[in-house]
Amino acid sequence: MPTIRLELPIQSKIEICFDLARSIDFHSLSTSNTNEKAIAGRMTGLINFGETVTWQATHFGIRQKLTSKITAFEEPFHFRDEQMSGAFKSLVHDHYFEEKDGHVLMIDIFKYKSPLGLLGVLFNKLVLTKYLTSFLKQRNFLIKQYAESDQWQEFLNYNSTK
Repeated sequence: MPTIRLELPIQSKIEICFDLARSIDFHSLSTSNTNEKAIAGRMTGLINFGETVTWQATHFGIRQKLTSKITAFEEPFHFRDEQMSGAFKSLVHDHYFEEKDGHVLMIDIFKYKSPLGLLGVLFNKLVLTKYLTSFLKQRNFLIKQYAESDQWQEFLNYNSTK
């Protein structure tokens, strides 16, 4: 099973980073290059434990739908979303947040299985892992950009003293 692990230090409060990462509205902004939007389940605001969201996006020129559910939740340190239905055979995405040396360390662990057996394994090695890594890095850098400035206030409805 391919695993992508990314770490990114962010100069912000842990709650801001955690909430940006689980914001449906911010997710739509951060994935605008694939026209990703929520079409069912939790469609706006902050997703919570047990909730689902169905995303529609265009990847590799193909419109796709993916439904995920929040299956683990320890605010503001960790949450997990797991694919309930979609293009992958399986997908588990853990989001970790640690306060470390005056900053927040955001850690993504993204594990997935592609369908189509050996063809899927080959596609992972040649294309998909690189594509997904780039996709996640782009999203994470946007979280960093918004969390380190006042831009996070466009998506989160609390003051900076939370």
